[in-house]
Amino acid sequence: MHRRPPPPPPPRPRPDRRPSRILSGRWSPSKLVQDSRPLLRPDNTSSTRVAPMESDGEEEAAATPGQSAAAPPSGRLKGCPELSVDGDMREMAKTAAWSVSSCKPGNGVSSLRDDSLDTYWQSDGAQPHLVNIQFQKKVQLQLVVLYVDFKLDESYTPSKISIRAGDGFHNLKEIKTVDLLKPVGWVHISLSGTDPRETFIHTFMLQIAVLANHLNGRDTHVRQIKIYGPRPNHVPHQPFHFTSRECIMYSTVR
Repeated sequence: MHRRPPPPPPPRPRPDRRPSRILSGRWSPSKLVQDSRPLLRPDNTSSTRVAPMESDGEEEAAATPGQSAAAPPSGRLKGCPELSVDGDMREMAKTAAWSVSSCKPGNGVSSLRDDSLDTYWQSDGAQPHLVNIQFQKKVQLQLVVLYVDFKLDESYTPSKISIRAGDGFHNLKEIKTVDLLKPVGWVHISLSGTDPRETFIHTFMLQIAVLANHLNGRDTHVRQIKIYGPRPNHVPHQPFHFTSRECIMYSTVR
């Protein structure tokens, strides 16, 4: 007597291969890291995915593409190889009294006014290093020009300078602060205010303070300092200036 073979097992249900609406991702022990690429459906439409989380550094890099971390900050002065000023300004400090807070022997205040770029004033003390210019009467000042050379002086080169003005040491007020970035040449510092009508200052005394040096240097080197003010106009309400004695003599009717 033959036995019939057992009936075959019923077929298992096939899994549903339709695209899921749930966001895809990969599982990690701590969190689900979402995939930022779009999920394509059979009808060529894409479903939205959650963007991956970025660190603070990645967000900053994305916000400023192509910006170098070593780019120098703006607003710093580098200096000019030639001394150039407007024709309607003149040098004001030839008859002023000059003094400094400290100096090395042989590198005193006279080195700032000898018109030589090979000599320099070198301080010898704690910061800030001060240069004081006192005038016999109240004068109009418009521009301060210094010659500094980072290639020669390196850590002795000023990196931050403050300009102060007043009637004397007792009431000096800071009117300008500038930062220098490895300057080589003449550095022009304007004394005009924010108001375009304030092109100069009236003062009895001017003080130049070196607040910091490059490479955290202690003492400083400054090779030349020039102080400029507006040239006086001998003829009222006249837009130009006479330079020869003959023209000045006959410029007015007595």
